[in-house]
This record gives sequence, C-alpha cells and structure tokens, in this order.
Amino acid sequence: MPAKRLPADAFEYYFGLGAGRSYRSVADHFEVSKSTVANLAAKEDWPRLVAEREQKAKSQAEVQAVESLEEMCTRHIKVLKLVQRKALEALRTMPITNAMDAVRALDMAVKQERLVRGEPTDRTAVGIEQVIKEEYERWLTTTE
Repeated sequence: MPAKRLPADAFEYYFGLGAGRSYRSVADHFEVSKSTVANLAAKEDWPRLVAEREQKAKSQAEVQAVESLEEMCTRHIKVLKLVQRKALEALRTMPITNAMDAVRALDMAVKQERLVRGEPTDRTAVGIEQVIKEEYERWLTTTE
C-alpha cells in the first residue's frame, strides 16, 4: 500500500490550528504519519512561514490600532470643540451671575482637548523644579 501524501493545503491547516498547532494534529487530520508531516514541514520550512505570517499579522494589527486611536482622538477633539463653542455662546448670552456652568464646561473642554493632544493639564503638568527636588531627596535618602 503506497504511503499517503499530504495535500497542498497542509500548511494552511497547520497554520489555522493557531497557538496549539502540532505536526501530530496535522498527521491525525490527514491520516498520515507524523514523520510525513515533519518531512514536508522541514522541506517547506513551516516554522519560518509561521513566524513570517504572525509578524505580518502583528504589524497589521498595530497599524489598525494606531488608526483607531487617531480616529478616536479626532472624534473627541470634534466633540470638545463643540462643547467649547456652546460654552462660549452661553457666556456671551448669559448674565455674569448665571454663567458659571458655561465657565465650567469651557474649562473642562479646554483641559480635555489639551489632554487628547498630549499637552500638559493641571493633572499632568509637573514642574522641572519638583522633579529635581524629588530626585534629590530620593538619592540622598539612606537605607540601612
């Protein structure tokens, strides 16, 4: 009885198994010996092919993540600009005694826009003097 041959899509099946892939699984699926699978895998360099495909998939996922982040930031900036416009309109039309809600909305929108754009806000701004002082104290502290 002649030995069974692996079909041309054996690597595709192997790759499709994901993280739990094994030559034994491929052999069982195609009803061949594990050595038949191992020989073809060595000949076609399956480990290299898997590494290349996984690297390509990782690169594509990173590009999509960056694009999604950029789209999110753009959306947030549009919303924050709308809030700023509305707050400024309210400030123009309200008497000064009733304008605190508009002031708060404007303050929040400005701070959030700065944060989205990577600029310092009250929460993130740290003076260089404070950093130097903290580092100085940390290095001069003795531990015994």
